[in-house]
Amino acid sequence: MKPQRLKKGDKIAIVSLSRGILGMPFAKHELDLGIKRLKEFELDPVIMPNALKDEEYLFNHPEARASDLKQAFLDPEIKAIMTAIGGDDTYKTIPYLMEDEEFINAVKNNPKIFTGFSDTTNNHIMLNKLGLSTFYGPCLLVDLAELDKEMLPYTKDTFLQFFENEDSYEIKSSPVWYMEREDFTPSAVGTPRIMKKEEHGFEVLNGNGIVTGKLFGGCIESLYDAYTGERYGEENKVYEKYHLLPTLEEWKEKILFVETSEERISPEKLEIILKYFKEKKILQSVKGILVGKPINEQYYEEYKEVYKRVFQDIKTPVLYNINFGHSVPRCLIPYDAEATINFDEKRIIINNPILEKREVIYKR
Repeated sequence: MKPQRLKKGDKIAIVSLSRGILGMPFAKHELDLGIKRLKEFELDPVIMPNALKDEEYLFNHPEARASDLKQAFLDPEIKAIMTAIGGDDTYKTIPYLMEDEEFINAVKNNPKIFTGFSDTTNNHIMLNKLGLSTFYGPCLLVDLAELDKEMLPYTKDTFLQFFENEDSYEIKSSPVWYMEREDFTPSAVGTPRIMKKEEHGFEVLNGNGIVTGKLFGGCIESLYDAYTGERYGEENKVYEKYHLLPTLEEWKEKILFVETSEERISPEKLEIILKYFKEKKILQSVKGILVGKPINEQYYEEYKEVYKRVFQDIKTPVLYNINFGHSVPRCLIPYDAEATINFDEKRIIINNPILEKREVIYKR
């Protein structure tokens, strides 16, 4: 199911599904800036009832986070839903939603744009299981609320795709990338990020040829936790209970996209994670793999060597250094969209419109 494209005047809901910092006093200037930017797109931001609750409350009340997502899907005037930021425990919202028939029917009958990244991987996988095509892309606090005088151009073009809905488009390497900010205080508003020229572009780390498949993936640590429950000891049980992860047969039709988080896992940890997915035969089953650019290019060469070692006896092609996930700027990756990856020419083509082409009547 594809949602409709955005139009001027549409309402966009803001939800805090992971870390609850949107309502904290130290983030007030970022909240105001994000709202201002959405209004400049001529959208009508709607802060959901629990999204501004403090960090401790939202940590202790995943049912409140889940309620906001449900209400956003139930509201016929809301056309898009954007997460505030990532975090690490949004999986706790899943049981409240996957056992709520009203929520499930709302998602299936009234598809809406849903965008975010990082820990939001968990929400994407749940919504994907319900049949909705979502978007691994911008969130409010780190994209719309970019502290520079305007949004980063590449990321802004990404956000505009929600309005344009081209028949097909190419994901291209950004000519520049930006260092992660160290200062997010009000004094940093209006200051530019440190910008670097892109020296590498997309890099092929394994294989060759042309493949076509459906995009699926997210933050590699979140995916690993979904399978192993390593962080909290129970994520995997939630995923097993609701059968959220693809079967091995389903993996065979997919192109896997993965990226590393702001925690900047060590190359050794990355190798452990990749070897786990290799043991599960996921890496051998997918049609190809897209790997996001590491933050600040930290471990750039070391990560490359890890991928080369893990894939040395696997034919699956790997394309590295794509602008998505935690590194900035960010492109948009639509879940379940059909993509063609030309590993010989280092090109990524999204083959179909990512949004519904016709108007859809709201269903009850």
